[in-house]
Order: sequence, then C-alpha cells, then structure tokens
Amino acid sequence: MRRAAVYVAAIGACLPAYAAGPVDEAYVRSLAAPGKIVLVMEYYDGQGNVSERKGYASASGFKAVSPTDFRVDATLTVHLYGIEPCTGDMVNRKEGFAGSCEDYARQGLATLLQSPRVIYCRAFVSETGAQAQDATCYGYYNYPGSLDTVDMFEEQLVSLGSHRVAKRPDGTPTRTDLKEAEDIGRRGYGMWADPRIAAQ
Repeated sequence: MRRAAVYVAAIGACLPAYAAGPVDEAYVRSLAAPGKIVLVMEYYDGQGNVSERKGYASASGFKAVSPTDFRVDATLTVHLYGIEPCTGDMVNRKEGFAGSCEDYARQGLATLLQSPRVIYCRAFVSETGAQAQDATCYGYYNYPGSLDTVDMFEEQLVSLGSHRVAKRPDGTPTRTDLKEAEDIGRRGYGMWADPRIAAQ
C-alpha cells in the first residue's frame, strides 16, 4: 500500500489534447462507493460534450492485461492512449529490477490499479462498443490522514519512468500534454535509470 501511495504522489493533472475540459475532482470523488472499486467511462463528442456514460463496479478491482491495457469485464478492455513501454530489456538497480521493458511497464500499471477507489476514464464517442477502447484514465486514491488525490494514470506512469510517450510514424509525440511528465521520468527514474534506454 505504501508503494502504491508513492506511485500516486500528486504531480498535477494535465489534460490530454483530445479530451474535454479539466477534470472535476469533486465529481470523481463523489463516484466512490463503500467496499467497491468504481469505474466510470465517459464518451465525448467532437464538441467536448458527454454523449454517453457507463459505470462498472468490482469488489476485487481491475487487472492489467498488458503494459498499457486493463480489463474491465469480458467485453471491455481499456487501452491507455499515447504511452508505451521501452523496447527490449532494462535494469534498474535501485529498484532491484532486471527484465523486459514490457514486464516493468506492466508492473507499473498493476501498481496503479491496486488501490484506487474510483477509476474515471474519458474516450471519444467513436470508441463506444469497441472491445478495446483508447482512453485517458484518472484514479482517485484515498488513504485517510495521508493522501487524497485524483491523478491521471498516464501522467503518473510516464513521470515514474515505467512508460514513455509513444511516437507517431513521423516521430512526433502522440501526447504533447505529457512532455513535462516525461521530462521528470528522464531524470533517472524507472526505465531511464538504464543508459541503454536513454539512448533509444
């Protein structure tokens, strides 16, 4: 639990370029339910308005199925948009990790999924009904007396160096809103502790 609290240390929420307005943290907190982890998917149209909302609840939580995906139920997997693991293998001696970039990134996502009270995701309306949906997600974490925060998953993962910003075929970043988070990660956190990754 302590490790999870470290993973969700507040860095300040950033809004992805393709999503709607700023996240209403009070609204996200209001979705919490005793004894359950609540997940809400909101679908936005081209004008930034909510066109549909779907809710899910789980007593056991939601599990990472890849470095960037977690399963909601048998018909829905959420894909965190615009981030990826590094390529190949990596070593982080400080954390005692040696293995594949994919395993490291999956562990990072699994840690974020351990203890949120609410997971709030935004996607385009075009994602509605797809089995795997591109989204940006936020977690509400509450540890009475020590932490009460709403944090973007992608921002946390990139700033901790478990993931990096993915690039388009032309080499430009898919998520310019995550530049500051990646700059933090590149100071030597996570994958960036391995000089081979810094050279990729």
